[in-house]
Amino acid sequence: MSTVTRPIVSAAPPRLRVTQARVIHSEWIKFWSLRSTVITLAVAVTLMIGIGLLASSMSGSGAAPAGPGPNPGDLGPVDASLAGLTFAQLAFGTLGVLFMASEYSTGMIRSSLTAVPKRLPLLWGKIAVFAAVALVTGLAASAIAFTGGQALIGDGAASWTDPGVARAVIGSAVILAGSGVLGLALGALLRSTPAAISTLFGVMFLLSGVAQLLLPDSWGDRVVQYLPSDAGGAFTAVSVGDGLGPWAGLAVFLGYVVAVVGGAAWRLRRFDA
Repeated sequence: MSTVTRPIVSAAPPRLRVTQARVIHSEWIKFWSLRSTVITLAVAVTLMIGIGLLASSMSGSGAAPAGPGPNPGDLGPVDASLAGLTFAQLAFGTLGVLFMASEYSTGMIRSSLTAVPKRLPLLWGKIAVFAAVALVTGLAASAIAFTGGQALIGDGAASWTDPGVARAVIGSAVILAGSGVLGLALGALLRSTPAAISTLFGVMFLLSGVAQLLLPDSWGDRVVQYLPSDAGGAFTAVSVGDGLGPWAGLAVFLGYVVAVVGGAAWRLRRFDA
């Protein structure tokens, strides 16, 4: 009597569905696997805190720096402790560019788009991960810079409860996160690390000065206040000047970020990697 042997067929593992939550988890792993992540975050925090403490100590002692540039003694106590914001913006923006554009330079973007064929969830996942990390890191750095800076200033120092102070400190973290997302979106739009970093630097740090030089005095100030750097500065300023108000400045700044993100989403959706 012969025995019929049936082959054992192993069940195929179930295929996981691509969801936004899984994409975010994947991007979280990729973000922290980059060597540049920890280094650039550390540089950004060091710039934010270090320059803020240095300006605060000079403001409190009344010492004036040699050479051109504003005297820290001319800055308010909050502005002095947050003096490192501009330099930290460049670091966060550069990290945002690297997080996105590095995938194009290494060719890893093809694997990422194969895993996420609808494409846009990939961009949303990167933005969600980066914005969360940048906001938390920026908030910690700005809070430390402000608290430590006011301790160095001593007499005449500002308090968290003073009008506009909490908005300025928290707003600094928001501007840092927004600058990073802007860099990320430029990386997706231009698909080149040097081009994206150069564009970010020009828009955030050079455009305002060039506009003031080229535009007539009669309407130059009215135009400059709507540029990204000046609009963001209006939100982080303690006192309200003649230009945009704090919340109007935030709306204008975020408008630029949303516009560039929209352009990045359009290119990612319509053009191959």
